[in-house]
Amino acid sequence: MAHRLTVIGTGYLGATHAACMAELGFEVLGIDVDHEKVARLAAGDLPIYEPGLEQILRRNLDVGRLAFTTSFEEVAEFGDVHFLCVGTPQLADSNAADLSQVNGAIDALLPHLRRECLIVGKSTVPVGTAAGLAERITAGAPIGDGVELAWNPEFLREGYAVQDTLRPDRIVIGATSERAEKVLREVYAKLLAEGIPLVITDYQTAELVKVSANAFLATKISFINAMAEVCETSHADVTKLSEALSYDDRIGNKFLNPGLGFGGGCLPKDIRAFMARAGELGVDQALSFLREVDAINMRRRARTVDLVRELLGGTLAGKVIGVLGASFKPGSDDIRDSPALDVASTIRDQGGTVTVYDPAALANARRVHPHLGYATSTREAVCGADAVLLLTEWREFRDMDPEELGKAVRARNIVDGRNTLDAERWRGTGWTYRALGRP
Repeated sequence: MAHRLTVIGTGYLGATHAACMAELGFEVLGIDVDHEKVARLAAGDLPIYEPGLEQILRRNLDVGRLAFTTSFEEVAEFGDVHFLCVGTPQLADSNAADLSQVNGAIDALLPHLRRECLIVGKSTVPVGTAAGLAERITAGAPIGDGVELAWNPEFLREGYAVQDTLRPDRIVIGATSERAEKVLREVYAKLLAEGIPLVITDYQTAELVKVSANAFLATKISFINAMAEVCETSHADVTKLSEALSYDDRIGNKFLNPGLGFGGGCLPKDIRAFMARAGELGVDQALSFLREVDAINMRRRARTVDLVRELLGGTLAGKVIGVLGASFKPGSDDIRDSPALDVASTIRDQGGTVTVYDPAALANARRVHPHLGYATSTREAVCGADAVLLLTEWREFRDMDPEELGKAVRARNIVDGRNTLDAERWRGTGWTYRALGRP
């Protein structure tokens, strides 16, 4: 008999995991404390933008493999395997991770666990968290040692979450018993049969995999952006430098694109939480380089604002700015720590009139940044603009016709914050083109 699965927390990770595990053929019950979110998901209305996910959600609701609830008692009675998918944001007063949602979910579930089951953590947590949770679970559940804990980190990329769940590049399981490992091998049997690599390890190593990967990727992004700073002062071209480096197969071209830097709900808060945890463990010097990685990333935002000011004669006061992009990356409506909105807000604070357009993230941007202006199209956003800023590299922005766009603006000035446009093509139609790290 196949295991019945529950997913605790139905945010980005949880909604994706619940729908995709149902797509693999499991009976799945998702739970959240947000009644409105549960009602929307149960009606087939996906609260997030993620290509391909809404169709999977609706298909599995229709066939009865997927349902949602707000009752932890129902979840405990239903599930053989409980996936913990709640958020671990940065604390308001420090760089450390806020584990209140993790602890709250465990505390809500434990009193109802009266039959043998497995809890599987997928949330990104500081190393050492799982070991403490395992002790609490055994002590607090009515079934006692009939419930075990495993850690199975997620590696979702926004915009590719369905692919990353159904065809992951690896599966990592941190477990302390053969039973827990056996259960998860059964859950992921279809994926393992396709040759997906499996790494079995202890709790601590499993906890470190996701945050280590994010730290490495953030470092690679900030490395090429540090080179962009050097290129600007030495009049070199960072895009050509990046291209030349990418042919070295030890380096490669992924995450070597110079520009405005990283944002989102993972990389910034994860590297900060990693540094905070290293400090708690007394090995903060081992991760001291991440402070500069973070600092380089934040400097790119300030430098973009400087580029715009330079382009407009030394002042932003009274200038009209069209901003293309609000999400932290294309293919997503996520605006958490969005470099684009950070730049837009700074320009507005310095006297500019800013209008933002994004294909997917306008509703989220309006809610969090109501002080900015918004448009429903590229042309509307840049109408009468003294400068256009491309800050999120959506395809429709990459494919813009410079001559057509030029008919809408007051002055043909553009700052390419993602180094994604053909500079010569834009300059050839009368635009003054500026980009980070380029002459």
